[in-house]
Amino acid sequence: MQKKFIINLALLLLLNLLIKPFWILGIDRAVQNAVSPAEYGLFYALFNFSFLFNILLDFGITNFNNKNIAQNNHLLSKHLSGIVFLRLILAVVYLVVTLLTGYLIGYNSFQLKLLLIMAFNQFLASFILYLRSNLAGLHLFKTDSIISVLDRLIMIAICAMLLWGGVTSKQNPFKIEWYVYSQTTAYVISIIITLFIVFEKARLRKLKWNTTFFLMILKKSYPYAILVLLMTFYNRIDAVMLERMLIDGKEQSSIYASAYRLLDAANMIAYLFAGLLLPIFARMIKLKHQVEDLVRLSFSILFLLASSAAIIAVNFNVQIMDMLYQNHVSASAEVFSLLMCCFVFVSTTYVFGTLLTANGNLKVLNYMAATGMLLNMALNFALIPQYKAMGSALSSLITQGATALFQVLFAQQIFKFKVNWPFIGALLLFLLSAEITAYFTKIYFQDLTLSIIICAVAFVIYGLLLKIVNFKSLMHEFKV
Repeated sequence: MQKKFIINLALLLLLNLLIKPFWILGIDRAVQNAVSPAEYGLFYALFNFSFLFNILLDFGITNFNNKNIAQNNHLLSKHLSGIVFLRLILAVVYLVVTLLTGYLIGYNSFQLKLLLIMAFNQFLASFILYLRSNLAGLHLFKTDSIISVLDRLIMIAICAMLLWGGVTSKQNPFKIEWYVYSQTTAYVISIIITLFIVFEKARLRKLKWNTTFFLMILKKSYPYAILVLLMTFYNRIDAVMLERMLIDGKEQSSIYASAYRLLDAANMIAYLFAGLLLPIFARMIKLKHQVEDLVRLSFSILFLLASSAAIIAVNFNVQIMDMLYQNHVSASAEVFSLLMCCFVFVSTTYVFGTLLTANGNLKVLNYMAATGMLLNMALNFALIPQYKAMGSALSSLITQGATALFQVLFAQQIFKFKVNWPFIGALLLFLLSAEITAYFTKIYFQDLTLSIIICAVAFVIYGLLLKIVNFKSLMHEFKV
């Protein structure tokens, strides 16, 4: 099972590293630089607001389906037929709730129009994720890997033409609405292609209305729904609170967006691990296979990536932000340092939270997520008025750290993992060595690219010397 995980992870990472970093650092960054800070700040706040009620689109069905199909492949056709209808009903509820809430908190007609399109995009994106969960549940990871980057590939083509194809000028500047419309187009094309693939795999020829089935699915998936809802709130509420609480909220939201962009790119990598791990963990647990080796392997890889990224971000924050952006560089750099430290905790959650989800420990996870949401909102209310975007970043760091620690301790208790003190010592020694290396590299080398390359090579060497990832065991998995 580790061999399957590594092979498919390599393909998934290759495709996503080719496409998504260019999307985030090329296209999305270019859009932010092409429009005013206030305009992008509003877009970013609305984008995050469209996430808040996202669970009404899905109601936990995607995670439930991913686990269920992995354990019961024969149910694909039956479940697909009913769930497609159910998701359409949920989409109507989501759109009404999102727009009504937006109206009640004071969005004007232009903002509501933009929010409507973004909400529709959320429906399309959520539906693609559901369709992909069927592919992952069937362990069709190669097909899922290609679908995972399809929408971004189409968006890159459309936005590149709008940004650099001679469409814009001083008289006809780039409009943020164009960015939203390009996402809609890309999602629609991706859904058509993915629907065709999934329907063929399921041998589905018609959809069926089944009220009893709807109620059964909602009953089984609601614990997943609550978990996703709570985690969405404490991951996405920051930008909304910044924009609504402060006089210069749009600018502060734009600063937060600049800093968050690289964390978002890094999170995509960690999210890919979770997407692969959930069906694999689910099947291993059902077959009563031991999961400790895969947990350690996946955590070790993610920890090396996340901690390396965080250390580079902390030491080279100003240089990185100055290279990417034109506005609010110093403010974004400070926020960036804190947010990238969150990546270590988020990556931990993607491993241990996924394991607990696969094991069905949703009640405890929901209590944890509810506590995290309340903690994050309380910290935001306390810190935003004085520290603005920096206050939101600090709130995220504290919340993510607390929830990650809880999940590690709870998973250790449930699965009876032995506390591996030499391994923990190796992790701490890696952090210390990596930080010292980054600190002195920053002093002695002025070129940012060269400094990052030196740090990256050194970090890989430290990981090998400390045997954080057991490469000898890893290579053994590939022997025939």
